[in-house]
Order: sequence, then C-alpha cells, then structure tokens
Amino acid sequence: MKPAGDQTGLVLEGGGMRGLYTAGVLDLFAERDLYFPYQIGVSAGACMAVSYLSRQRGRNKIVNIDFAGDPRYLSWRKFLRHRRELFGMDFIFEEIPRFLVPFDFQAFEESREEFVVAATDVDTGEPVYYYKSRPGFDALTLLRASSSLPFFAPIVEFQGKKLMDGGISDPIPIRKAEADGCSRTLLILTRNQGYVKSRNRLRWLLQRKFGAFPKFVEVMLNRHDIYNKTVAYAEEKERNGEAFIIRPREPIVVGRVEQNKAKLERLYKQGYEDAKAIYPKLEQWLR
Repeated sequence: MKPAGDQTGLVLEGGGMRGLYTAGVLDLFAERDLYFPYQIGVSAGACMAVSYLSRQRGRNKIVNIDFAGDPRYLSWRKFLRHRRELFGMDFIFEEIPRFLVPFDFQAFEESREEFVVAATDVDTGEPVYYYKSRPGFDALTLLRASSSLPFFAPIVEFQGKKLMDGGISDPIPIRKAEADGCSRTLLILTRNQGYVKSRNRLRWLLQRKFGAFPKFVEVMLNRHDIYNKTVAYAEEKERNGEAFIIRPREPIVVGRVEQNKAKLERLYKQGYEDAKAIYPKLEQWLR
C-alpha cells in the first residue's frame, strides 16, 4: 500500500561501509521507538533498513563490524585472483542472515511499514523499485542486487531483469518517495554537507566492461550529475520545511570498502550521536 499524502517517508542513501553511519542513526530511532510508514533505500541504506524494520536493534553493527577483515566478507586477494567479487555476496546475503547472525524474516514480513528497494536495470539504465507489500518480494535477492557494485560484484538477475547497484540511477530516492505519496521526507545521508561527487573518468573501462549495455554506461558516466542535483533538490526541500536531513557533521574518513574495525566503530557512534544531538529538532519537525 502507498502511504497517505500527509505521511513522512524515510529515505536512505547507500555508500558501502559508510552505511554504518546510517546504522547508528537507525539504532537511535529504534531506541526511541521511532518508525515511519514508508521507507525507501538503496544499497547499504536498504541493507540497514531491514534490520531496523525487523526490530533487531544492534544487528547492523554486529554484521558490519564483527565480520570486518573476514576474507569471506571482503577479500582483495580473492577479487584480484578471480576478478569477479570483492565482497563475498553469498556469505553476506545467505550465510550471515540465515545462520551466523539470523535475520528475523517473520518480524520483517509482519512489520506494518512499507519498504521499497531501489536497483538499477542494466539494460535500460533506469531505476526499478520493489515493494515489500507486493507479491514476489525477495528481500535477500533484492538487497544483493541493490548492493552489487559495478566491477566488484556480478549482475543479479531477478524477475527477468538484470540488476545492479541502486545508487547508480537513483542515489537518494527522495523523488520516488514523493511520487509514492510522501509529502515530507526524512533523509539519512552518508556524506557531509558540501560534498560534491566528481565526474567518472573511467569511460574506457566502463565501455570495456559494460559495452553491451550502453544505457548503463551512460548513466554511470552521468552519476555525478544525478547525485549532485538530487542533493541540491533535497536541500531546497529542507529549506521549505518539506524535508529533514541527517548527515555527518564532519567528513567521513571511512571508505566504501573500509575494513578497519576501530574506524567502523567510530562511524557507527558518529551516526548515533549525530542523531541523538539533532533529535529534539527532528521531534519538533515531525510535530
């Protein structure tokens, strides 16, 4: 079901291991029993959202920090040897949620909130969206698809489509939330204010790797423009009172594929403390 027009939507940016900032924010929300009728996420943002919606506070921290440095989770050696996967996608999206740090599928499915995962259609270069409330929703497969970074993970095939990282075509899906009926949006971003994404300068490599998908190459080359314009749009909405943005007060020093546990722990705490500090203003905005 789509949310009513007066409902607030939660919009979650991706960013690989920078998603631990989002994990900290969402754990503060869970601690305060703050949930929203609608949330949409891409890549790491979507991954953090599912444990939040299943009411498993702290699970994101365990999954993403405790397994940091584990070659089953991320291995440059395996990537360079096989040139296929940097992240162990089967390990992350099958073994961990089913056996090692069990995900509560039942609680997630029974949660009242709508959840939308964004991915990129490799054939068209366009974003595609999958709703928890609709038949055929497969959380683990869709999270894998939305998190599949070009060059570092293979294409995921789902329901006749070839899918990759949702952050390529719709990095901050605020417009989709609005199209689905959200008159106001709360955004959790993983870049500080003033960050500007640079142009992709690897055209030749993109064309060599994805030459069979010219529209996908095109959107990859325009990704910086899509991102920067979306941030500007969200900031304008915030000035008008139609959006509320939580993002790092200081530049994040954690990379997309960071493995340093101490840095990751600090990033999680940064998200939690930023959310805690801004929470009174958020409460006022929500009212």
